[in-house]
Amino acid sequence: MQTKVQKMLRRVQKYIRDNQLLQPSDRVLVCVSGGADSMALWDVLQRGGYECIIAHCNFHLRGEESDRDEAFVRGSLMVRGERLKAGEIYVKDFDTRGYAAEKGISIEMAARELRYQWFAELAEEHNCQAIAVAHHQNDQAETVLLNLKRGTGLRGLCGMRSKSPNPMGGTIPIIRPLLCTTRDYIEHYLRDIRHIPWINDSTNGDTTIARNDVRKQLSTYSKSEIQHIATTAEHMQGYVDWLEKQETPAAGKVQLFEELREYHFPEVEKMYDAIQKGEGGKTFYSPTHKAVIKKGKVEVERLEVRG
Repeated sequence: MQTKVQKMLRRVQKYIRDNQLLQPSDRVLVCVSGGADSMALWDVLQRGGYECIIAHCNFHLRGEESDRDEAFVRGSLMVRGERLKAGEIYVKDFDTRGYAAEKGISIEMAARELRYQWFAELAEEHNCQAIAVAHHQNDQAETVLLNLKRGTGLRGLCGMRSKSPNPMGGTIPIIRPLLCTTRDYIEHYLRDIRHIPWINDSTNGDTTIARNDVRKQLSTYSKSEIQHIATTAEHMQGYVDWLEKQETPAAGKVQLFEELREYHFPEVEKMYDAIQKGEGGKTFYSPTHKAVIKKGKVEVERLEVRG
């Protein structure tokens, strides 16, 4: 069982390192709704050694269910307090409908603006290095498909970034450490490995909300299909960064892929990782060529044809 726990931790920690999301001693504001995704995020970051400050929003949109969510998160903090470095939880009540009416925007947009504004303020107040939200690969696939349905360009195909500025301002970035895993695996991790409960939002079944309608469509997709869409979004992010001459890991992988395109190497991402780790002498093969890592560069040689 411990090995299965470590598998999830290793996956997320590698994603955090590869995308430069956090440093080991960082304090992070973890946004916890009580749903499976945010409960897993909280657990994995805490077990990864980060100091977690918990933030929960009560939008008062679902009557007693909204208050149930708040009570659940508060109760989870108490139950799991022995594993928390800081027993801190902050809850904010919002008049979401009043804000939406005042601004002339949808309820969904109002909730988004309210929570990200508060997250920025709370993270600044507590000297956090990042604001962690629980988007995963299913959410990434939903975002890409939703953008496609509305009509989009290259940036729309990028979906969500692993790290991005807060849309409501502030200097502390939003990070998404679970973009390396799927909703199915998150539920498996909570239910079968960690035995951590979660609660469901009844409005997720309301297909009059555009994202929920796309989510219902995605429920017919296989795990590999969802992962392929999410991976495509990452590739598109790399191309945008590369075209804009940004020095990001995604851009580096794309640049290496383009340099080696004619040789058809199947493991370009592993080659890039080997370069970053300084693994000199490591060798990769395509059907016709061999690539060797030497002094931080890739040297390509044609394979000998034996008759």
